[in-house]
Amino acid sequence: MMAEMRALARMMRELEDQLVVCMRCGTCQAVCPLYRQTGLEADVARGKLALLEGLCRQLFHDSEGVSRRLDRCLLCGGCQANCPSGVSVLEIFIKARAVLAGFAGLNRAQRLILQTMLARPELMDRLFEWAPRLQRIFTRPASSLLDTSCPRLGSSLLGGRHFKNIARTPFHRQITNLDTPPGPTGYKVAFFVGCLLDKLYPHTARDVVTVLERLKVGVFMPGGQGCCAIPALAAGDLETFRRLAGHNLELFNKGRWDFLVTACATCTWTIAKLWPLMASESKEGAAAYERLASKTMDINRFLTAILGVGARPYAKTARSQAEPLVTYHDPCHLKKSLGIASEPRALIRAAGYRLVEMDKADSCCGMGGSFNLKYYQVSKGIGAIKRDSIISSGADVVATSCPACMTQLCDLHSRAGDSVRVKHVIELYAKSLTS
Repeated sequence: MMAEMRALARMMRELEDQLVVCMRCGTCQAVCPLYRQTGLEADVARGKLALLEGLCRQLFHDSEGVSRRLDRCLLCGGCQANCPSGVSVLEIFIKARAVLAGFAGLNRAQRLILQTMLARPELMDRLFEWAPRLQRIFTRPASSLLDTSCPRLGSSLLGGRHFKNIARTPFHRQITNLDTPPGPTGYKVAFFVGCLLDKLYPHTARDVVTVLERLKVGVFMPGGQGCCAIPALAAGDLETFRRLAGHNLELFNKGRWDFLVTACATCTWTIAKLWPLMASESKEGAAAYERLASKTMDINRFLTAILGVGARPYAKTARSQAEPLVTYHDPCHLKKSLGIASEPRALIRAAGYRLVEMDKADSCCGMGGSFNLKYYQVSKGIGAIKRDSIISSGADVVATSCPACMTQLCDLHSRAGDSVRVKHVIELYAKSLTS
């Protein structure tokens, strides 16, 4: 307990040092998707940072109120990417949530979901393998084009949501593990699958493997992978976050590879930025996560920057005008946090598709992970702006590089009855290699 209190005190001191950098200029207000919906200063980074200045005092007087206000954040990184003072807003918010959770504890639902289920990958896998059976009982088909369902009963209680169907056979049951040698490229990559690709989009995970194999890249994919742990960290649950990060680190340290790739923007951001920052208190542990992070790369960047896809003709370069018109949505964690934007577009073009830019392609879709679960009406309002941009582009397909964004976009277009398809960029590129 004393060690935990010392760790919390250390994070408090770090927060105090970081908070003084904010000039209260209000730039964050102009780029915050939440403020655009609510108009509340408390929902802007500036307002939250002002609140955190009195965190030590507020912990004892109104820890629940502080937590509730801090929780109303998508963690999209728009404020941080545009801050003229370079305030590490996301780091501050994440550390503050950890301090609050350490002081007040998690509620019963959080303990059940995070510490009982998420922290145990084998149990999570078993639960999701049973889920499709329950899904057929409690939901009805909504859109065959997007593979979504909606509740049979209580739709109004759930905000009229349309859910992406859970896969009947998750990816880890289709391919349990891989360890193939590098081909002519000389490269071998480790593939971190992530929860959503495994359980909702196994076809996309298969496409990642297909692309790597077609391009003669060796693949190391250990079985038993767990979540990247961002849901735990976003809730302030450092114990579960560190447990899962350590579990995955041990798995991937068993192989020899050049790069670790993911097809999930949030997983890439978490492994590359948050594991080194928060996963260990020791210098040796932090160094181990830093080594892993230095080799972690989004699949779009690996294919374009390392293999040169787009610079030379791996795929057909000219498809007919009958091919679908594609627009691209920039995931927040990919563009704002990792600076990756041109690479996915290069892959779309390399696959021979016609690319048209939507208005404000890098605006948040409103997903925000658990934010969507807690504040669905606000999430839906932010998403409606994104959906309008997609429709206005005239595209037949909206492509992106984040399965969480894909889930939000499927909900938006399914509820509206649109004929727009939602695809991962890697799906489009894989099709160009196999067609």
